[in-house]
Amino acid sequence: MKVLVVNCGSSSIKYSLFDMSNEQELARGLVDRIGEEVSAFTQKSEKNNIKLCQKVNDHKEAFALFTKHLLDSKTDVLVNIDEIEAVGHRVVHGGEKFYESALIDEKAIKIIERYSSLAPLHNPPNLVGIREAMNYFPNSKHIAVFDTSFHHTIPQVAYMYALPYYWYEKYGIRRYGFHGTSHRYVAIRASELLNKPINKVNLITCHLGNGCSMAAIKNGQSIDTSMGLTPLEGLIMGTRCGDIDPAILFFLAEKENVGLKEIDKLLNKKSGLLGVSELSNDVRTLLENADKGNKKARLALDMFAYRIKKYIGAYTAVLNGVDAIVLTGGVGDKAKPVRKNICQDLEYLGIELDESKNNDCFEQEAVISKDSSKIKLLVIPTNEELMIARDSIKIAS
Repeated sequence: MKVLVVNCGSSSIKYSLFDMSNEQELARGLVDRIGEEVSAFTQKSEKNNIKLCQKVNDHKEAFALFTKHLLDSKTDVLVNIDEIEAVGHRVVHGGEKFYESALIDEKAIKIIERYSSLAPLHNPPNLVGIREAMNYFPNSKHIAVFDTSFHHTIPQVAYMYALPYYWYEKYGIRRYGFHGTSHRYVAIRASELLNKPINKVNLITCHLGNGCSMAAIKNGQSIDTSMGLTPLEGLIMGTRCGDIDPAILFFLAEKENVGLKEIDKLLNKKSGLLGVSELSNDVRTLLENADKGNKKARLALDMFAYRIKKYIGAYTAVLNGVDAIVLTGGVGDKAKPVRKNICQDLEYLGIELDESKNNDCFEQEAVISKDSSKIKLLVIPTNEELMIARDSIKIAS
């Protein structure tokens, strides 16, 4: 029972192949810089690692490239593409139509296309990946797994904006939330580590990478999340600003004499950690330079942690009882100083960081709170690909 998981971006394709009889990852790969003069291809498997630089003109060629290497006898992962029972596709926006993962047919494709206006940078390349995969794997079942679907349980009081109501009715303007597959995976894993049923566990989950979001999870269900209509709202991110005063947009338009497209680019691509530090969106680079005395790098990191701390306070109030705070993502499970900055000085809420445990934890599951802490601090590396594979085999079967 083999499942291929595909995450198709505008210029890249990430993929993982799983044997779902034991949930073993057989291979994972990346075709990057598609359409550029020199593209990069990497694939890792137990028996063989591949690294190539060659021109890949489009996504069709990218699928041909990685399929060829999946079938290579040196990798020993596939003999025939018909071994792939299902192909799971990460799709960013499912709007209000997809409350769970779904089998892809023409009707589903049209709905995903309709939501492209809400996720113009993500849904169109997701659709490209779906169409190419359906051509290359015609005998496999194709399943869409949506970033938004886990958050469909958020109540109206939390997902509505205080805007004219007809904008919601006409355009669907509301909070949708993202990173749902990651939040769902770590919530399930946290319930197992806490030895509590998923429907009885209350969590604050923090997905911290270049893109960041948090979720308030009550009895296993998302009841609030920091990202909104788009992935721009909420926490400070690598290049995204997160929460700001909306009037800043009008101020910038007048003072800088820039249009909406330029402002959109500024907020999404040139803000966040990069904008404040004027150095980098990479937390590792900022930590290194902050330790050398770079004040803007330090400010960016402190602002990053402060915003997360504010959301922890807000979600603690919303949940009225928290079992654990979960840290995940490339920053959440690796950046020890950032975790310390986020989690210290929260004793009043019943959150006590154990600095020794925090220092010993790097990219692994761990409890980093003191034994006396009323609210546990958990580090759980996410596995969105496995979550997608699980949904895919369930639906395909």
